[in-house]
Amino acid sequence: MLAGPLPGIYDPTGPGELLFAFFAAMAENARETIRESTLDGLATAARKSKHGGRPPAINDDMLHAVLRRRAGGESVEQIQPDLIIPTGKRKGESPSVASIYRALAEHAKREAYPEAVEQAHADFAALQVGKVPGPRPAIPDRASR
Repeated sequence: MLAGPLPGIYDPTGPGELLFAFFAAMAENARETIRESTLDGLATAARKSKHGGRPPAINDDMLHAVLRRRAGGESVEQIQPDLIIPTGKRKGESPSVASIYRALAEHAKREAYPEAVEQAHADFAALQVGKVPGPRPAIPDRASR
């Protein structure tokens, strides 16, 4: 103990290389076990239609209300206190202004490329039944129109 660290603990080619190799193999085995059980858990959750993470702070009804009120001339800062999160850790609180702007940006992206959203849904449905989606036909970019 007083002589310092074990030989080979920092140098895999030193006198303790066998011990080093043993611990490296044990660590790799532990990582692989964790990875396999994580993948099994994710597959089980997907089969049960469960998804990880928090529920969204802005649901579709709230987004519709924000869009309607913004069309009426109100700012996001005026709308934010009237919105209430229905589920999750922050249930009963108002979403942040940043969350509202994020939801508006995602909505604008979906509206800008509806064919991409439809294609993604079709690809996902094909993957669920075991089919691999084929190559997509070339679609001209909206910016080049």
